[in-house]
Amino acid sequence: MKRVVHHVILPAVMAVLFFIVALTPGAVLGCFLRGLIALLISLVSGLAALVAVIIGLKGRVRQDKNSIWWVLSTLILTIPVIALIILA
Repeated sequence: MKRVVHHVILPAVMAVLFFIVALTPGAVLGCFLRGLIALLISLVSGLAALVAVIIGLKGRVRQDKNSIWWVLSTLILTIPVIALIILA
């Protein structure tokens, strides 16, 4: 259960936050601030995905059975980055 929380739920929070900000009307936060917040969330998520993929690759080289969890985290963390590219 601890792995599911750390590798699925917490990375999914970044995606949910991104979509909440992206779907917020421009009149609430202003277009500029809303865009900066979405960019910041996407940037943090992308950097976390890079860290997760490095840890996952190191685990694969060492033939660690738990490295698949890091790959799953990477896939989830790339969702805001891909969504930002599509929405831009």
